Amino acid sequence: MALITTVAPENAEGIVREGYEMFLKNVGAIPQPMQLLSVSPALFELQLKRIRYFGKHPKLSFALLAHIRYLAACTLDYAYCKDFNRHLLKKLGNNDDTIHAMENDPGKSMLEAHESAMLVFVIRSMKKPGSITAADIAKLKEHGWNERDMVDALAQGVSMIDHAIMMQVFQIDQNCLVG
Repeated sequence: MALITTVAPENAEGIVREGYEMFLKNVGAIPQPMQLLSVSPALFELQLKRIRYFGKHPKLSFALLAHIRYLAACTLDYAYCKDFNRHLLKKLGNNDDTIHAMENDPGKSMLEAHESAMLVFVIRSMKKPGSITAADIAKLKEHGWNERDMVDALAQGVSMIDHAIMMQVFQIDQNCLVG
């Protein structure tokens, strides 16, 4: 049982209600991390803004972002987002074999070469932040990425740390009911 009381859909008001309705319409469920953030409408709204920002990102595709979130969740042992994003990866055409191969080597994703390079960069950055060099940045630039893209992609991965920890601390159910 959770240690905090989140806002139930039938009691949601304002920005929380707006967000819940958006998730129900687009995903079919309200993600547990968003229910957790419902306790703080201001943080809930900030997370909605992040979601909308990445949803309209000029260069980071939905597929790349789902791959980043999935492998970041694996890195953080974040069960809910691992399951949620695995579901998205399967909807994008990945199967258990391709997902497993990517878990062992992010470079074996089904993404295009430039997106795969970004995925490798983000996951390596999360696992070994001090290992990134100027040559790594130059390689991404050769693939057509700019520095904003690099910062945004890495922010997508590392931003999962706060939710992963809060879900554990407040004992929020990690079972993903999507998919």
